[in-house]
Amino acid sequence: QAAREPGKPVPFDMKGKSTLADGLAVTTVGGNAFSLAKDIVDDVVAVREGFIALAILRLLEEEKIVVEGGGAIGVAGFLNGKLDFLRGKRVAIILCGGNIDTPVLGRVMERGLAADGRLHRFTAVCSDRPGGIHALTSILKEAGASVKDILHERATILEDIAMVSVTVCLETRDSMHALDVQQRLKDAGIEYEWHSGSTNAQRPA
Repeated sequence: QAAREPGKPVPFDMKGKSTLADGLAVTTVGGNAFSLAKDIVDDVVAVREGFIALAILRLLEEEKIVVEGGGAIGVAGFLNGKLDFLRGKRVAIILCGGNIDTPVLGRVMERGLAADGRLHRFTAVCSDRPGGIHALTSILKEAGASVKDILHERATILEDIAMVSVTVCLETRDSMHALDVQQRLKDAGIEYEWHSGSTNAQRPA
């Protein structure tokens, strides 16, 4: 995009910036690549990082292929709603590159799950007496949600020594399922703060 406006390759400052599409994060587009692409590229769009992670996750889950961030950027454009003008048309997306480390892939999958409304984190306040945390986890069990991690911490609850702060990392089916969990917590009178994970009613298509 930086080269399209002046009509020639120009330096772009990437200092301090990071992206899942690191293969595209060059400081200057190549002269030959720009000469080949400038007359045939109609538009350039930018997509959010969460949708790059979601694109990698969708390709892994639904197509059973591992694609790096830069290679999955075309799918991310559709998930991010930046290419809706192509809806209903026959479109080919080029998937190029599978150069992604296994530890990075694990982190990307978690971010993709969060962007897809399937991985969440919240902090609740419950009784520090026996059965207090059980009452919280029973609500999650009844809702059909899966607890991935749980941490309880006493020191930050200054007002009531009989209460404990519990942070839960939770996996749900989708955003609607997460909203159901929140409603169940409210109905049970449990104070909580939802920290992360998409709770949009509609999942990206």
